Amino acid sequence: MTQKIIITGAAGLAGQNLIARLKDKPGLKIVGIDKHPTNTALLRRMHPEIEVIEADLANPGAWSEALAGADALVLNQAQIGGLVEREFIDNNVTATKCIVAAMREHKTPYFVHISSSVVNSKADDFYTRTKTTQEQFIDTVDDIPHVVLRPTLMFGWFDRKHLGWLRRFMDRASVFPIPSDGKFIRQPLYVGDFAAIIASSLERRKTGTYDISGLEQIHYGELIEVIHHIVKPKARIVHIPYGLFWALLFVYGKFSKNPPFTTSQLEALVIPETFPVIDWEGIFGIKATPLRKAMTETFLDPRYAGIILDF
Repeated sequence: MTQKIIITGAAGLAGQNLIARLKDKPGLKIVGIDKHPTNTALLRRMHPEIEVIEADLANPGAWSEALAGADALVLNQAQIGGLVEREFIDNNVTATKCIVAAMREHKTPYFVHISSSVVNSKADDFYTRTKTTQEQFIDTVDDIPHVVLRPTLMFGWFDRKHLGWLRRFMDRASVFPIPSDGKFIRQPLYVGDFAAIIASSLERRKTGTYDISGLEQIHYGELIEVIHHIVKPKARIVHIPYGLFWALLFVYGKFSKNPPFTTSQLEALVIPETFPVIDWEGIFGIKATPLRKAMTETFLDPRYAGIILDF
C-alpha cells in the first residue's frame, strides 16, 4: 500500500536530505512544497520521481489540496537567516498556522514538527522568538497526533549556511577569521542522522517533544580546524578580536540584502551553552554517525557534496 508524505520546506537543508534518503523507499509517495524558486527547481531536477510544488505557505492557496489523502506531513519550513523580522513571522509562524489549518481540513492523521534547540537558548533574535512562538502554537494542536523535534545546529549535504558556507569561504579567502579564542562549545548535529530520526518518527508514529542534540561537544575553533583538515583549502586560520569581527559583519550586512552570517548569529555563537542530550539512538532506533566521519561524508561525498543551494 502506497503511503503519501508531505514535506514542507522541502528544498532546504533538512528537506533535501530527508528526500534524498527517503525517495527510494518502496511504496512511498513524496510531495515536497517550498517557496524558494531556485532551490525548488533544483529539487525537481535532482528528484524527478517526486512531486514538487512551489508555493508560499504563508498564503492559503491551491497547495493545500496536495494534503488530500496524505498519511503524514513533515512541518519543516523555516526562516533561519535574514534581517527582516516580517520574513521570520511569515515563514515560521503564519505559514505554520496555514499548514495546520490545511491538515485539519484534509484530516491528516499525523505530522512531524521540526522545531529548534533555540527554544531552550539564551539567544534573543528574530529566529529564536519566532521559532518559540511556532512551537507554542504547535503545543495547542491537540487534535492531530504529532512529534516535536528540536535539533541543534545541523550540517550536511546542501548546507548553504552555517558550516557549508564557512567551508566554501575557506576556498574563497586567503584567511579564515575565528572570533576571540574560538572556545565556544557547539553540539553540531549531522543532518543525515536527523533525517533518520524523522524517518523513524514517520514509521513509528512517535509523539512527544524531543531535544535532538549532537552527541559530541566540540569547540567552535576546533570544529573549523577539523573542516580545514578535511577539505585542505587555501585559507589560513587566524583569530581576531570579537569586536572587530562584529564590526566587519555589521558593515557587510549594510551592503548585502541576505548575508549568510549576521551580527545576531555571531552574538548567538559566542554564548557559552550546551543543550540537553537524550538517548535518541535508543528512542528512535538509529545509530549516530561519528562527527568526523559525518563531516567527511558532508564535504567529500561525490553525489551531493558539490551541490550548493541558493540563499
